Amino acid sequence: KPPYSYIALIVMAIQSSPSKRLTLSEIYQFLQARFPFFRGSYQGWKNSVRHNLSLNECFIKLPKGLGRPGKGHYWTIDPASEFMFEEGSFRR
Repeated sequence: KPPYSYIALIVMAIQSSPSKRLTLSEIYQFLQARFPFFRGSYQGWKNSVRHNLSLNECFIKLPKGLGRPGKGHYWTIDPASEFMFEEGSFRR
């Protein structure tokens, strides 16, 4: 398991996006591409990602907008919380 909290992992994923927002599926894809732990048969980590997105105030759910295919929303980081991750300080 990576030495980062789920909040930090989600922030890494969102910050990697040029638009600074991702769908849940895109967050999963980022984590699986970057960390071998998320590629195994264990899928419980997806519940942890959803739980952290929903319960932490540093994440904001955005509507996808008209004409965007698929269900779900975009997730972004609350501008008031960005200071917590300045200079790439993601470690627990």
